[in-house]
Amino acid sequence: MSVAANPTLPTLPTPPSSSNHSALARCRCLFFSSPAAFIRPRRTTTTKDTTKSPRLFVVACRSGFESKMSDSVPATEACPDPSSAIDFLTLCNRLKTTKRKGWINHGIKGPESIADHMYRMGLMALIAGDIPGVNRERCIKIAIVHDIAEAIVGDITPSDGVPKEEKSRREQAALNEMCEVLGGGMRAEEIKELWAEYENNSSLEANLVKDFDKVEMILQALEYEREHGKDLDEFFHSTAGKFQTDIGKSWAAEIISRRSSK
Repeated sequence: MSVAANPTLPTLPTPPSSSNHSALARCRCLFFSSPAAFIRPRRTTTTKDTTKSPRLFVVACRSGFESKMSDSVPATEACPDPSSAIDFLTLCNRLKTTKRKGWINHGIKGPESIADHMYRMGLMALIAGDIPGVNRERCIKIAIVHDIAEAIVGDITPSDGVPKEEKSRREQAALNEMCEVLGGGMRAEEIKELWAEYENNSSLEANLVKDFDKVEMILQALEYEREHGKDLDEFFHSTAGKFQTDIGKSWAAEIISRRSSK
């Protein structure tokens, strides 16, 4: 029985032709662990055929897509083996147990760990408003990587008297060692790249995360002042005038305003 078309509804394309069925049969769902390896598939639709029930057909991948991508991303390069992954994560446990030395030096009992600090920086990157030209997801990655070498070298502070160049050298060596534990490959290279980007302050994302590093520190200082009755002026003086972004400046100003009204 024929049914009159509803004039209020859009007409959708008809089922795919046999050739399109063949194209769909050649497509399989693939998982790519490297964002750089992903190529957006081409999307096509069939033409309208009023003799059959309306349906939408999307060809999710182009001919040869699977074979080309599998050739360009060897499975051995995509991710670390389980043993290397667990060794690396076990090493990173030190980030959870190593306390931030600046707070220890000021007599704070039970201070935050390195991982605590990086976690809240990651949250800052997550909730920050969009900024033209800034990749927010990359900011999150940089935030959780920027102090990762401290799993080996510890939290080196200005009070330790270690020159900036020597601190950077030690951390670079530690990072290389950690990436060897991970087994090298694409993930290790990404971690190195993110760390170097932050260390060199070489991108808009690095500028923003550098600000988050300072914002997180003075926010923590304010919280410890209220909790322990301490005067932690040093942390506010050391960051004054050093914020690079509008978000960093406005968030720091809010923290200082709250401190002034205590």
